[in-house]
Amino acid sequence: MPSIESTISPLGLELEPGRPALLRVRDTDDPAGWAAASREGLASALAEHGAVVIRGLALHDTTDVAAVLDRLGVQPMAEKETFAARETYGPGLYSASPWPPNQPMCMHHELSYTLDPPGLLLFACLSEPTVGGATCVADAAAVLDALPGDLVDRFERDGWLLTRTYNDEIGATLTEAFGTTDRDVVEAYCRSQDISWAWQPDGSLRTAQRRRAVVRHPVDGRRCWFNQVAFLNEWTLAPEVREYLVEEYGTDGLPFNTFHGDGEPLDEDVVRLVNAAYEDRTVRTPWQAGDLLAVDNVRTAHSREAYEGPRSVVVAMASPTRLDAPPTIESGSR
Repeated sequence: MPSIESTISPLGLELEPGRPALLRVRDTDDPAGWAAASREGLASALAEHGAVVIRGLALHDTTDVAAVLDRLGVQPMAEKETFAARETYGPGLYSASPWPPNQPMCMHHELSYTLDPPGLLLFACLSEPTVGGATCVADAAAVLDALPGDLVDRFERDGWLLTRTYNDEIGATLTEAFGTTDRDVVEAYCRSQDISWAWQPDGSLRTAQRRRAVVRHPVDGRRCWFNQVAFLNEWTLAPEVREYLVEEYGTDGLPFNTFHGDGEPLDEDVVRLVNAAYEDRTVRTPWQAGDLLAVDNVRTAHSREAYEGPRSVVVAMASPTRLDAPPTIESGSR
């Protein structure tokens, strides 16, 4: 990364400190045609930089975004185990996660708690906010290198544990997360995905899944900090929100929480440390309507700034990717 003024890479990308790589597309009124002609170039750019902003495609609506996704020749993927209901605009194409505009969304890798997360994310801005609202990115290998060695060793050895409690009051419902309320179908899915489960007396469902926190990139083999251990932890919640949820549901019944892979709680200091490592390596470019941000979901984490004014960003998930096998966790009812 250059240390002073922006430069132009051999691929035609503009490289500037503190910002993702930027590719300007000029004189096109055919975003889908550009995508079809640019598959190899975009793949090369993502391999080099992990995230690329494409500016000038003039994406006007979800039909344009769906056409780009289709012409890139990648496999769209349906979201499973969602945390919040999204609007669906086509195969693999969704509204952004509903999240309060005045609260930032912390860095994370999309669906890193699943066995086959998306390898590719496409964020498309249909209308930019008045203030803030950038989708920021951070290099997962750089974040890994910045974390203390003993902490990385523990997470690499034990993985991380995600617990969830599904109810009809907060977060995604059982139907939204699994597409059904049929217990047999839900249990079959959990069994196939190395998720343990327990039905509660009130009919709610509690699950636990243990996953790798450090993985090797499937193409270049680099080690990446790949998880949502900080984003989904109770200590990342606003204090008043955490206090309310603990009072309402108890510490064992929180809608979601994360732990060390051996089940030991995470100290608040650890969560703060991880989020600080992300923040120090965050790069951002303010949205302009029509922009497309392509992200290698394994190589690169993403977040969202707080914002004011209207903001319409949609996301496409594609290229389901099986990473390193998860640490062993007892599967089945408990």
